Amino acid sequence: MLEQAGVAFEARPADLDERALEAGLAGSSPAKVALALAEAKALAVQETGRIVLGSDSLLEVDGRRFDKPASREAAAEHLRFFSGRSMHLHSAAALVRDGTVIWGHAALARLRVRRLSEDFIDSYLDAEWPEVSWCVGVFRIEALGVQLFEAIEGDYFTVLGMPLLPVLDALREQGELPR
Repeated sequence: MLEQAGVAFEARPADLDERALEAGLAGSSPAKVALALAEAKALAVQETGRIVLGSDSLLEVDGRRFDKPASREAAAEHLRFFSGRSMHLHSAAALVRDGTVIWGHAALARLRVRRLSEDFIDSYLDAEWPEVSWCVGVFRIEALGVQLFEAIEGDYFTVLGMPLLPVLDALREQGELPR
């Protein structure tokens, strides 16, 4: 997303135990957890004098949080559970400079999943696995994943995994992008 928006960046993985951080936030709202994870990721790769962007997405369906599927079988189980239900996708981003969180934002998208047949789930995973193994909702909205849904409420970029428009605005506010 950043590349397509013309933002120069260097990607670096965060050395972070996300599950341990989530466990410490038990009982917190999904938006708060997503934002805490985004902040922790940015803090984990901070570099003196430079702004670091961290982001994370968290998916909740009927009060249950979902992680990326560990296997194709787990992906099929997730899709069966999602069938006919509404997903709440919380995407968050945070900016850190010199060890201090200087900005954070969480956004919500609601995605109503249509009823999915076993045949559809099998053919969908035949086409999309293993690419969707990296996706918390077992879909890529920019690919065949759009076929999972009957309605979507919320920002497209939030569905992609990061509230890009607020991020771009924050980068302009920090002088990182021209106004």
